[in-house]
Amino acid sequence: MKIAIIGAGNLGISIAKGILNSNGATTMYLTKRNTENIKKFENYGNVTVTNDNRLAVQNSDILILAVQPSQLESILNDFKDLLTEKHVIISTITGYSIEKMEDILGAEQNIIRSMPNTAISVGQSMTCICSNEKGKKKVELAKAIFNRMGHSMEIPESQMQAATVICASGIAFWMRLIRATTQGAIQLGFDAKEAQELAMHTCNGAATLLIESGSHPESEIDKVTTPKGCTIQGLNEMEHQGLSSSLIQGIVASYNKISRIKENQI
Repeated sequence: MKIAIIGAGNLGISIAKGILNSNGATTMYLTKRNTENIKKFENYGNVTVTNDNRLAVQNSDILILAVQPSQLESILNDFKDLLTEKHVIISTITGYSIEKMEDILGAEQNIIRSMPNTAISVGQSMTCICSNEKGKKKVELAKAIFNRMGHSMEIPESQMQAATVICASGIAFWMRLIRATTQGAIQLGFDAKEAQELAMHTCNGAATLLIESGSHPESEIDKVTTPKGCTIQGLNEMEHQGLSSSLIQGIVASYNKISRIKENQI
């Protein structure tokens, strides 16, 4: 695959590393206004670092856009005359709709929106993907790219805001739960470093157990709750204090906020 990453900032670099470390590109162009701190990527041999977006587009088939939302329109206008039917445009820009991109590039282009989260930097992103009508045949290609850096799922564009809450904001929600578990472990006598290690790896184990087994969470909960035991005592106290309700309400509040932001942008 001939890939160009337009906007090699933090997200763009994370994507580049994921692709390069899994040998996912025949050639790669990385673009940035100031290229000094990304020159090291040329050591891969098949990578060209440049501040010329048009050069990158001319020499690539897959264009991954990772620029600031305010920059996207001018960048698209700058290279749209170079696009051919072979190009696949994959945007990672939050809140920038397919319709807006079609208005600039035309509906005949393969346009895909993706929403990775910050875990992409460690190869564990949950990335949601949608496309325009022309781009539907290229969705599997986009999924193959992002599956090199975690897991991907195709969803309707109408659900991208909700996915942002569950997957992008969700990283922060899970971090807070891990932090709370850490604090509980400290109160029970572990030092801070031990407490965080216990919380992190237990959380990772729980998620991996569900991923690998395909089980429902309640099924796995049943395996560790015994009659009159400490686990069910703890779970019931958490529910009495509103654990599930608070989490759901927080998710909904976050979604309502992002919806209001979207309405103000229209």
